[in-house]
Amino acid sequence: MATVSSTGLGSGLDVSSIVSQLVAIERQPIAQLQTAAKGIQTKISAYGQVNSLMSTLREASAKLAGAGLWAQSSASSDSTAVKVSGSGSAAAGSYTVSVQQLARAHSLASPAQASAEAVMGSGQLALTVGGNTTTLDFSEADTTLADIRDAINASAAGVNAAIVSDVNGARLTLTSRSSGLAQAMTIGASDLSGGAASGAFASLGYPGGMSQTQAAANALATVNGLAVESAGNQLDGAIPGLSLNLQALTSTPAEISVSSDSGGQKAAVQAFADAYNALNNYLRTQTRYDEGTSTAGTLQGDSTAVSLLGRMRSMLRESSSASASFSRFADLGFDVQKDGTVKIDSAKLDTALAQPAELAKLFGASGTAGDSSSQGLALRLRNLADSLTGFDGLLSSRSEGLRARLDRNGDEQERLENRVSQVQARLLRQYQALDASMSQLSGLSSYVTQQLNMLNSSSNKA
Repeated sequence: MATVSSTGLGSGLDVSSIVSQLVAIERQPIAQLQTAAKGIQTKISAYGQVNSLMSTLREASAKLAGAGLWAQSSASSDSTAVKVSGSGSAAAGSYTVSVQQLARAHSLASPAQASAEAVMGSGQLALTVGGNTTTLDFSEADTTLADIRDAINASAAGVNAAIVSDVNGARLTLTSRSSGLAQAMTIGASDLSGGAASGAFASLGYPGGMSQTQAAANALATVNGLAVESAGNQLDGAIPGLSLNLQALTSTPAEISVSSDSGGQKAAVQAFADAYNALNNYLRTQTRYDEGTSTAGTLQGDSTAVSLLGRMRSMLRESSSASASFSRFADLGFDVQKDGTVKIDSAKLDTALAQPAELAKLFGASGTAGDSSSQGLALRLRNLADSLTGFDGLLSSRSEGLRARLDRNGDEQERLENRVSQVQARLLRQYQALDASMSQLSGLSSYVTQQLNMLNSSSNKA
């Protein structure tokens, strides 16, 4: 009888290794999702940097568009005599101001009465100030000095009335509300029928009964040697863009200086160029393929980033009709390089800075409705940055879209992880059952082999 032999299977099945390899195959889609998630996260970070750089450019643009940067500053060497305000449109330089006379309001005082309640009688007052006459009727025979004061103050005569008491008694004082020769007062005092006033009421006329305590006067000054006369002590227009407030007579001329912060203005222009270059360089790096390193930028092929880079570069070449002296960044010394960055010709910029009022228009003019060409260049860039970085702006929307993709990716990974866990558990059960079955078969095989061996041994002895 032939000998039956068996290699014997046994229970040496490596269940853990087999299941691990099968699970690794099941996990391949998860690995692909994880790789995709890293790419999305990298894009989110890249757009975060773009947003940050755009915000920096926005602030630099707003600085250039603001009127404060280009405003002139003014100062007086003797503010006790001449105060100066304004300066936005004043030409830079120095001016000398001498004050020979201050403007004064006309003031009158009546003869002294016993008190404010002194009875003045009835009558009519015709107050003429600046060519305008106001007529006041006092029909009561017991009209007092205080009644007359109150009526004048309540009228539109342009006169302030008061009662001042001195050692001689109570006096009605009248002061024109505006200064200057043209505001000198005349007062006609008459009875109610237009005839001559009688009694105490007659003392309220001028010229006549009332006395002058201060003559009306115009302000007299010289600006750079040219005579200036004004009804008031505030001179507007003597120096275009400035308001001079005359405070006192001068013994020596006060010097008024007007200047601009050209150093600060130049620094602001350079800060704008630096912010633009930083954004340009980042977008250029992130959207191109580097042949030297054989690596693609994070945003290569991203239409939003590519479009933004093109839009920024085109805006730097746009023109504005807001200024009569400048129309483009190039007029200020901006030189666009091959890589899209800008360099500034310092000498050309210095020349432009001599006209701060025109630069204020070029950069910050609000323009007219329906005519974008009349809008300031920096204001356009600021508005573009606002539209991009705002709550529902393009950059914000793009970042939100990427975050939504990342969330969906995470959800899909979680779903597949759950599926892989279920597959792993099922495979473990199946291969553990197979291992047990194989172990039983191995035991049976050993028994059969043993019995066959014993049978063969008995046959041979026979």
